[in-house]
Amino acid sequence: MLGSLLTRILIVFLGYAYPTFECYKTVEKNRVEIQELRLWCQYWIIVAMLTVLERVGDVFISWLPMYDEGKVALFIYLWCSKTKETFFVYKTFLRPYVAKYETDIDRKVLEMKARAWDLTVLYWQNFAEYGHAAFLQALRYMTAN
Repeated sequence: MLGSLLTRILIVFLGYAYPTFECYKTVEKNRVEIQELRLWCQYWIIVAMLTVLERVGDVFISWLPMYDEGKVALFIYLWCSKTKETFFVYKTFLRPYVAKYETDIDRKVLEMKARAWDLTVLYWQNFAEYGHAAFLQALRYMTAN
């Protein structure tokens, strides 16, 4: 085992920083190759999904030996130019699942946006009422002296 700090550094560098720079270089090319752009888009979709799942699953599987080292290996496996496994992982695992539940996911996202807006309005109203009451209390205090 490499040690927690070293593996975290490797995950940040090999899982996020290096792919970010490669994606940047791809986008900034004069002639962007659609396959290369697709590779990086699929990579970031997979990494985002893994990050979401990791937040839930970390509690259950982080105790496994070599867990962090496995994540480093997975990141390298996904972006390695010789294997192009991002296409395989995306096409085989992610796309069929998301395509199957796309309408349900869209509906849930819209519901969550509506709830978030309602919650924002509620908190804003409460904040405004509290601010108004505090302002009036401060005025009363200043006029009483």
